[in-house]
Amino acid sequence: VDPIDGTVNYLYGHPGFAISIAAELDGELVAGTVFDPWRDELFCASQGAGATRNGLAIHCNTVETPALALVATGFSYRAERRARQARVLAELLPAIRDVRRVGSAALDLCGVAIGRVDGYYETDLNPWDLAAGTLIAREAGALVTDLAGEGPPNTTQGVLAANPRLHGALAALLGEAERRVSAA
Repeated sequence: VDPIDGTVNYLYGHPGFAISIAAELDGELVAGTVFDPWRDELFCASQGAGATRNGLAIHCNTVETPALALVATGFSYRAERRARQARVLAELLPAIRDVRRVGSAALDLCGVAIGRVDGYYETDLNPWDLAAGTLIAREAGALVTDLAGEGPPNTTQGVLAANPRLHGALAALLGEAERRVSAA
């Protein structure tokens, strides 16, 4: 349970916060819900049953080309990590359509699920930031992995979510951006 994902937005009275609840059974996400009180939107999913927004089925976008992809991201609370994330984003930005910053991982994952953005990536998250939104995005057709595109999203290797046709290209671009930043 994440009672307020996007706490800073909530404190400032800014849109971009949500209540996020997920259920796990034997290590598998089986149910998730994210409520955005600002928009009065309830996103729900259960394993194998698809995803909904306010009771209506939702699906991720089908954009295949990174140059046409609107990508969401977020930043760490730690200044040194945030500076590195900004350098990676600066490397990525010329290869994508544009970037958005909501301030709530749960809402960014739901944004992928409903097609408000084509992809989402971030690092330095907690399990409760990822759980419900991960299931909702997956059930809406998105591929949700770590940043390398190899394993499940996690607190150390981050999260990357996009439709399956875009996901690999975004993972490659992010990997190259990370390598360039590390080499600098």
